[in-house]
Amino acid sequence: MQKSTPFTALSFLNTCKDPPSLLFLLMTLGPAMVLLWAVEIKTPEVLRPALVFGRVPMFYFLLHIPLIHLIAVGACYARYGRIHWMFESPSIDQFPITPPPGWGFSLPIIYVFWICVMIALYPLCRWFAAVKQRRSDTWLSYF
Repeated sequence: MQKSTPFTALSFLNTCKDPPSLLFLLMTLGPAMVLLWAVEIKTPEVLRPALVFGRVPMFYFLLHIPLIHLIAVGACYARYGRIHWMFESPSIDQFPITPPPGWGFSLPIIYVFWICVMIALYPLCRWFAAVKQRRSDTWLSYF
């Protein structure tokens, strides 16, 4: 029992993520399965762009990491005028980089970067999905 009824009702959110508890699995996988069931027959128009990324997941994965690192280097240069922090580590306990003083952004800014990465990679993923659809080379099945 908690101090009020709403807190008692929401106390099931106090779950263990690692190792995953049964409640954590129920509240993460359950809604995902319901959503997949709901969109299985016909994908809503607003979710159609996500299908492009779903057709080429490895291609997107391999492209987004270098792009995010390039953006991080650009942000470091724009903010500090130097980028040596992004490529050096003075000691093993600070490997792989030593963050500059005050490094980091708020969550809304991170979401803006995430949306920009998605928008930037969408045309490439769409092109590669079309290539995969036209051709049947074995190596394409891995991407």
